[in-house]
Amino acid sequence: MNLSSSNILSIDKSIVVLPFKNLSGDTSYEYFSDGITEEIINALTKIDGLKVTARTSSFMFKNKPTDIRIIGNQLGVTNAVEGSIRIAKERIRISAQLTRTDTGFLLWSEKFDRELGDVFDLQDEISLLIADKIRENFGHIEIDETLSSVQTQNLTAYQLYLKGRYFQLTWNLSNLEKAISFYKEAANFDASYADPIIAIGWCYAINASWGHIDREDGLKKANQYLEKGLKMNPNSYTGYFAKATIHFWGNWKFEEGYQDLQNCFKINPYFSEGMEALAELYTATGFFDKALEQTEQILKINPLSPNHYYTKGNIHYLKGDYQTALKSFENSLKLDNSFSLSRHLKVACLLFLRERDAMLTYAKSFLNNNFVDMIEAIYKAVHHEEIPQYDETLVLENLNLMVYWDFYYLVYCQETDIALMRLEKMVEERIGQIINFQFDPFLLPLRNTKVFKELQNLVFEGIQTRNFSIEISKTNNIRSFTKKESNELKNALEKVLVTQKAFQRSDLSLRSLSEELAIHPNRLSKFINDYLQTNFTELVNSRRLEYFQKIALLPENSHLTLLGLAYESGFNSKTVFNTYFKKVAGITPKQWLKNNI
Repeated sequence: MNLSSSNILSIDKSIVVLPFKNLSGDTSYEYFSDGITEEIINALTKIDGLKVTARTSSFMFKNKPTDIRIIGNQLGVTNAVEGSIRIAKERIRISAQLTRTDTGFLLWSEKFDRELGDVFDLQDEISLLIADKIRENFGHIEIDETLSSVQTQNLTAYQLYLKGRYFQLTWNLSNLEKAISFYKEAANFDASYADPIIAIGWCYAINASWGHIDREDGLKKANQYLEKGLKMNPNSYTGYFAKATIHFWGNWKFEEGYQDLQNCFKINPYFSEGMEALAELYTATGFFDKALEQTEQILKINPLSPNHYYTKGNIHYLKGDYQTALKSFENSLKLDNSFSLSRHLKVACLLFLRERDAMLTYAKSFLNNNFVDMIEAIYKAVHHEEIPQYDETLVLENLNLMVYWDFYYLVYCQETDIALMRLEKMVEERIGQIINFQFDPFLLPLRNTKVFKELQNLVFEGIQTRNFSIEISKTNNIRSFTKKESNELKNALEKVLVTQKAFQRSDLSLRSLSEELAIHPNRLSKFINDYLQTNFTELVNSRRLEYFQKIALLPENSHLTLLGLAYESGFNSKTVFNTYFKKVAGITPKQWLKNNI
């Protein structure tokens, strides 16, 4: 068997990092285990060619014992990382393992016991080890020298930041205020730490854009913090995403928001929240095909996000495809049955589909009687049954609703002047979901009015596909091999593996082999993948198997066990040996030996 004869695996390079368990006996450390999990996820997303499940989908399995094979099937991934964290006094113990989700086969596991202050380096070390094992088993990916992006060495500041992140990710209004408080404390402990400064700006941007705080003051604070944070760390993709939030949701400046998102993707092309924002931007500007293409990409890396299914449903809804939209909203609600936007637009879809009874039954399950009465009145008007009798007591002053039923009620009561005045005010104040007003099916009666057309021109005039023309492409940094180089490397590899029998070392890794060959591991990986048409594990195991078959037939070894001979050949576990042998030979080692004696 020569070095190029192994078949390359055709398994996707995909992974989910499941929430690490907090075994510290103190629930207050939950934020720490969540934070480390998220940091490993973020580190792995930097690797081009590796599909990493986003945090939202990963954390759906938190505290839910589930068969790893079911998780892999639900998320569409081949590998899963599981782990636990125990903090005692000033030490941290982390265990981690990498498992094949299709077979439950353990690829790698390790335990780490370090000083708590070493957690920054430890996160990077674990991320690199995981990435290495993926590359060794599934083919070439380029891995940087470091993956973790923690911007502080101050443990107290980092812990406070993780507490803030823990509260921020609940996306609950009162918890966002708690998050800001922890972020400010973190910044006080380390004035050079950019992440909490950027996170404060992001929280203010979200709250202001959605009307939870005074818009003008909130956006002003958000900009101040973001400008400061990005000066401290110009490579913060979350900083550019937060800026995009201000430009897009806060000010409806679509081109500026798009530029910010592109800057975000240059640093992290697989940031799912940024990808969703891009889909929403395409939706608001009417590029529905681009928006749908984006949502399909998002759902590949975050398939259990109720928000992403809502985003997909909203595109179909604005296109007038209510049946398809309804399916997406129902998928969203299967994941979170209290997700407000999907609830409201499910009612809207049922309304346009003439499903009156289903519409009213569902609306009554979460809306008060006033809203249900308005919805029933709108239904009758939309389907030309009757024009509602206007009841001004039903109309609210609150402009920050998820869906504007009272506004639609004004439209279908034919209170056109009042409805247009309200639309002007909402557009002027850049209120939430009204950003999609030009495609809103409930506003069909207003579309031919002078005011509506003026507002449409004011917001969207001049926006064309060319306005969103920047494309992000990652270049391959590994240059090709000349014929001379490939022959020399092949010979050197043959010498180390065969003559020096490096394959017999059970701890042999691609990195250690690259050191012996004095070549960068990225370059060696590419050579094995592209020129030998295999991966590192297949390459080494094929040598081990060949050696095993040779020594197993020697009479002087007849007293030794097959497992003992496997270990002598370099295999490091019974399962690995038996699995690989049967995959290649088609029979068990015992059957093979019997057939060949």
